[in-house]
Amino acid sequence: MDALMPRKGKTFPPGVYRFDMLEEILDDRKPPAKHWLVKGLIASGETSAWIAPPGGMKSALMAELAVAVSNGTPDGCWHGRKVPALWGVLYFALERADLVKRRLRAHFERMGPAGDETGYYGIAVVRDTVNLMDHESASKVVKTVRECSEQLGPLPRLLIFDTFAKTIAAGGGNEDKAQDQGKVFANIQRIKDALDPGPGTIGPPHVALIGHTGKDESRGARGSNAFYGDADLMVEISGKEIKTATVTKANDMPEGPLFSFRSETHEFGKDEDGDPITVNIVSAEEVATASPSEREPKLTANQKTMFAMLHDAGASGLLTEDWNEKARQAGIGIKRRADLTDIRTSLKSKGLIREMGDRWTVRH
Repeated sequence: MDALMPRKGKTFPPGVYRFDMLEEILDDRKPPAKHWLVKGLIASGETSAWIAPPGGMKSALMAELAVAVSNGTPDGCWHGRKVPALWGVLYFALERADLVKRRLRAHFERMGPAGDETGYYGIAVVRDTVNLMDHESASKVVKTVRECSEQLGPLPRLLIFDTFAKTIAAGGGNEDKAQDQGKVFANIQRIKDALDPGPGTIGPPHVALIGHTGKDESRGARGSNAFYGDADLMVEISGKEIKTATVTKANDMPEGPLFSFRSETHEFGKDEDGDPITVNIVSAEEVATASPSEREPKLTANQKTMFAMLHDAGASGLLTEDWNEKARQAGIGIKRRADLTDIRTSLKSKGLIREMGDRWTVRH
C-alpha cells in the first residue's frame, strides 16, 4: 500500500514511469491554467502544426513568431494576442537556412536599434539535418537546447522545426506512413519530457512544426492523418495576396479564422551590380479578417441540405455511404447519383468540408 501513496517531491526510482495520484491532482489549489508563450494560442508543452502550400508564407510567419516570442513587439502582442514574457527560440531550419536568417535579420532591421544596451537576443538557428525518427537525434536536440540556454540568456521555450517532412525524410521515412510519423511524435514527446523543469515552472517547450498541404489543399496537411491527430493546434494558411491563418483543430479554443496578414519586401541594400537585395517577410501592417458575411459562400438548396447533415453529425463526421443514404432519404441523388458527388466536390472547393480517408467533416 505504501507504494500507492502520493509521492512528495516527485522523485521516482530508476526504471519507473512517472505518475500523479488523484489525491495530488485534487489537492492542487491552483487552477489548471496553461503557461502561455502567446496567450490563448501557443502553450508550453504543446505541439502546433502550421501548414500551407509552397509559397504560402508559413516559414515567414514562424520567423515573425520567433522574433515576437524572443524580443517582443511594440504593443506586446502577436497578431492581437498577448506575449506574456520573453523566451529563447531555437529554429531548426532544415530547409533554406539562409532564407530563415535573412528573414530574421530583416525583422530586426525593421525594428531598429534595441531599446537598451543589452541589444537583441534569444534566437538561434540550427542548419544541420535532424532525423527525428531516431532516438539518438532526439537526445542531440535536447543537448542542443541546453547548450543554447548557456548562450542565449533566456531558456529556449519555442522549438520550430522547418519542415516536418524533412525530419522524417532525414531518417529515410515517408510522411504518408502513420508508423513513421508516430516515431517522430514519440521523439518530440521525449524532447519535451527531457526539457521539463518540473512542477512550479513554465513547463516544457512548445514545438511548432511547419508542414505542407497536399495537392488538394481542402484535405489539409500532406501525408498521414497522424499529423492531424498528434498536434494540439493545427493552423492552415491560405490566400493569395492576403493570407488568412485558420485554426482547423484545437484542444480548447474555437476553430475558425485566426488572423490575416500580407507579405512585404524588405530591402537590405544593393549588390555589386546595383540591384536590390531583398527578402519577403510578414508585413507589420495589421490586416482585418473578413467578416462572416464576407466569407460565407452562396449555396444551392441541396448543398445547404447536405452541408447541414454533415454539420449535425458533429466532430465524428460521416462516411461517404452514410452521407449518401441520408441525402437520398431527403430526395437528393435519387434520379442522378452523380449529384451527390457533385455537391460534395462543390462544398469542398468552397472550403466548407474536408475528407480524411472515407470520412467527411465540416471545416469550422
